Amino acid sequence: MNFITQLQLAWRHWPTHRKVWALAVPMILSNLTIPLVTLVDSSVVGHLPHAHQLGAVAVGASFYSVMASLTMFLRMTTTGFAAQAAGQRNDTLLQRILLQSLLMALGLALLLAVLSEPFLQLGLLVMNPSDELRAMASSFFHIRLFGLPATLTQYALVGWLLGRQNARAPLAIMVVTNSVNIVLALWFVLGLKWGVNGAAMASVCAEWTGILWGLFLVRSSLISMPSALRAPALRVWKNWSPLLAANRDIFLRSLALHCVFVGVTIRGGQLGDDTVAANALLLNGLMVSAYALDGLAHALEALCGYAIGQRRLAALRRALVVAGGWSFAISAVFAVGFLFWGKYFVAMQSDIPAVRAAAAPYLPYLAMLPMVAVWSYLLDGLFIGATRAREMRNGMLLSLLLTAPLAWLLRDYGNHGLWIALLFFMAMRAVTLGWIGWQLHLRKQWIPNNNAAEAA
Repeated sequence: MNFITQLQLAWRHWPTHRKVWALAVPMILSNLTIPLVTLVDSSVVGHLPHAHQLGAVAVGASFYSVMASLTMFLRMTTTGFAAQAAGQRNDTLLQRILLQSLLMALGLALLLAVLSEPFLQLGLLVMNPSDELRAMASSFFHIRLFGLPATLTQYALVGWLLGRQNARAPLAIMVVTNSVNIVLALWFVLGLKWGVNGAAMASVCAEWTGILWGLFLVRSSLISMPSALRAPALRVWKNWSPLLAANRDIFLRSLALHCVFVGVTIRGGQLGDDTVAANALLLNGLMVSAYALDGLAHALEALCGYAIGQRRLAALRRALVVAGGWSFAISAVFAVGFLFWGKYFVAMQSDIPAVRAAAAPYLPYLAMLPMVAVWSYLLDGLFIGATRAREMRNGMLLSLLLTAPLAWLLRDYGNHGLWIALLFFMAMRAVTLGWIGWQLHLRKQWIPNNNAAEAA
């Protein structure tokens, strides 16, 4: 059977369509609540009188997001290992993975709290913003740090639930968290007139509310499992090493990725307060499309990990093809929407004329981003489900190395050069992962002889 025929048969497998959407719809809805909060924060603060207030939220939130998102490997690796354990129907292993992930979340929160101040000062030194923006961004960042343990714990909980192909519980966690955030942001900023600090305090309160709800939902799942966790297993190094190695590699991958987005923020800040604010509004568009498309990628993670746990290559192929087809269709919808109605998306977030004018010339770049970036999101889902963290790390580092010379050559082209370099970087992410994935396919290594989940 040739390759094209295999793809056609995979696409026509309607039970896989149902499985993909059963997981993807709750994850898309929960993911969309995340940029919705950012949009609300931007919109609320964007209607305050000064551009540096919106810029402060953009910069402070960007620095916090980098610190928190660098630990997103907790969600990714937990999903992959939990999905493979679920495929093996190993409840004891599932329980151990959850506890290991929660312990790592607390340890990382403590470490990041220690490193947060040097990180902030270094970022502000490189960015060199105005005094007003610097002070407000620092205050926003320091308040947000109180929510860091809750953020990292939520990553572990959501990853574990998704690995068990339970997408409704993560949706419930995100809806509670982000609904509380939106309500409190409106109250604190517009009602109590707390300004930028009010937006930060709303986020912290919401994160702790969400994590309490998440722990309750996970407790309900654990009660239904007949197997009991054997505590001595946590003291055996071989039970930690695969998970730690995968976390290390995805951390390095995430570090490279977020260096790019911090670079975009820093470069925008060097071009002026209006430019950094405009780029923040445009990148919110990328964030909305990314979180929607990530819903399909998350479904792919769970289905691929489960198929590998059951050692079923055909099921792995079907999940990839079906999720890929729908991802392409949704990315096209976003591209058309940003191309024709992007100006309304910007206007919704800010009524500052200078910021709107600064954003308008770059809307075509925003329209191109979803269809360029979608393939890297999809392939990330495949590699996470397969717990191929080392390959993800290598692909990201190679993409960064390939993009760096172009970004340097475009440095004199202002914000246009910045957006062109970002588009190229997103394309390279897809190309490098696609090439690595094809090599694994040719060597028949997607279903390994010794499943990594067995050792986790």
